Amino acid sequence: MSDAQRGKGRAPQRRGPAAQQRGPGVATPSLERSLDFGASGLRLLRTMAPERPRLIGVLAAAAASVALAVLSPLLLGRATDLVVSGAATPAGVDFRAVGETLALAFAAVVGSAALNWLQQRLATTVVQRAGHRLRAEAQAKLARLPLSYVDGQPRGELLSRTTNDIDNIVQTLQQAFGQMVRALLTLVGVLVMMCWISPLLALVALATVPVSLLVAARIGKRAQPQFVKQWAVTGRLNSHVEEMITGHAEVVVFGRRDAAVARFDELGEELYGASFRAQFISGFIQPALTFVGNLNYVLIAVVGGLRVASGTLSVGDVQAFIQYSYEFNGPINQIAAMANLLQSGVASAERVFDLLDAEEEPPAPAAAPGSRREQAVGRVSFEKVSFRYEPEKPLVEDLSLTVEPGQTVAIVGPTGAGKTTLVNLLMRFYDVTGGRITLDGVDISAMSREELRSGIGMVLQDTWLFGGTIADNIAYGVQSEGAARSASDKGGGGRREGVSRERIVEAAMASHADRFIRTLPDGYDTVLDEDGVGLSAGEKQLITIARAFLSEPVILVLDEATSSVDTRTEVLIQKAMSSLREGRTSFVIAHRLSTIRDADVILVMENGSIVEQGTHDELLATGGTYARLHAAQFAAAA
Repeated sequence: MSDAQRGKGRAPQRRGPAAQQRGPGVATPSLERSLDFGASGLRLLRTMAPERPRLIGVLAAAAASVALAVLSPLLLGRATDLVVSGAATPAGVDFRAVGETLALAFAAVVGSAALNWLQQRLATTVVQRAGHRLRAEAQAKLARLPLSYVDGQPRGELLSRTTNDIDNIVQTLQQAFGQMVRALLTLVGVLVMMCWISPLLALVALATVPVSLLVAARIGKRAQPQFVKQWAVTGRLNSHVEEMITGHAEVVVFGRRDAAVARFDELGEELYGASFRAQFISGFIQPALTFVGNLNYVLIAVVGGLRVASGTLSVGDVQAFIQYSYEFNGPINQIAAMANLLQSGVASAERVFDLLDAEEEPPAPAAAPGSRREQAVGRVSFEKVSFRYEPEKPLVEDLSLTVEPGQTVAIVGPTGAGKTTLVNLLMRFYDVTGGRITLDGVDISAMSREELRSGIGMVLQDTWLFGGTIADNIAYGVQSEGAARSASDKGGGGRREGVSRERIVEAAMASHADRFIRTLPDGYDTVLDEDGVGLSAGEKQLITIARAFLSEPVILVLDEATSSVDTRTEVLIQKAMSSLREGRTSFVIAHRLSTIRDADVILVMENGSIVEQGTHDELLATGGTYARLHAAQFAAAA
């Protein structure tokens, strides 16, 4: 049951072609399960593995930059010692030596900054290329997913994972990757210099590190579930907004605007709460580590002062060590400051990885001898076919049917009887759970989906148009992917390769779409958006019918294909379809029985089974289910 039916004001989700008669949705995995920060973080880092040469460049530039950076405090300490020791001697301060030392320190700072700029530039390239690959993988994955997965997910949720979550990942890597590399190398370099100056003070500085790690881990563990919830709620919010936009007319007509706004406010409050808690909790990490770092400075100052008093260390060494201590705690605080960013990014990464790890459609088996059809004729056979959307709920059981080439088979029955499911199985939108379906004697499970579907044309009650010209939309079914992409790159304005304008016009005339197309300002070159705004439902349906005419399929599937056109146009289209169906196997799903009088075979389905079959006159004569349906429609018309 939809949220609209539950009274939450949500317009029904629009589904793809195969979902029109879908049963209950596939169980969706929990979007708020615990975050495996370590494993997901490592996998996220592995997405940058193809950029090894640039990664090596990042590490080399960062290491050289850090090496020069850690030298500057030591050089400044040496300058301090030169001033202090010179002031205590009759010769005075050797300002030349002091100047040379300061010049070296300045050169080290400038060189470190230049190398840091190079590191950031390389890191940006690595991250952006990794984000590009991640988007490409997500797009390719969506193309390989079975229809059952897409049906089981709100469309807004999928959009959120492939847009918002990937954008968040890229932003996280962009801000954190270069800084993390530099911070870790700085920790190593500073620690080496601290040990070289005074092992005892180095131990004092390291004493607070376990405390810092414990504090960060405890706070971070509490923040992780909130970041997971934040992005899960973001997906639900996007899904709600997408539904309200696509179903805006229904929302307005049924007076559900207030309910839709209330639902939006509810999700907004939930997102606000999760985001606030995530940022607030993780925000404690940096202040806590700053407090621990300040305690560390106090200990170093006390122990260092005692060492200077005993003559073990010079004032310059203590000065340099305090600077190193500051630089040692700086990266720790920097990492702590990025904790909320890292946790948010890894939470998004896990949602994207869930998508990338989803089970795909099984690959087409290797072609068996005789599985390739030399000449398709369109003989379809259902042999004891069984199917169920959910294991415990059978829908189609032990269905057998043979359709000869050129026959027109009409399928009628009450809503939910399994009419569209039968077509979905033929198209392999879903695979049968028992029995088999053959096309020209070849089991369709032994054929690739591309080979099977290339010979089938569909016209659905729920029309679909893409962004492009009307000519592009009509020619869509006979174009290669490359041609479609080329036309899309031109903004949809150019006619696609391989189809002449004459053939497009002929198809439009056959479907009676030519008349209204020529009344548009740009005719066949009129650019449509993906929802066909500006066209009526009937006009959009005529374009999809013209698309089927042009594709010249071996098998034609018509699912309430004339439900949105007027009666006069329907009669004209029925005549045109009669010529289109000549020599082709046709499956016609219809509720208006007047449109299928001339079908060779009429199948009456109930509860997934064929309860009657025959011609129109034969079924009326039997006085069964078909006769009752016909009488009910006739009485309603009267």
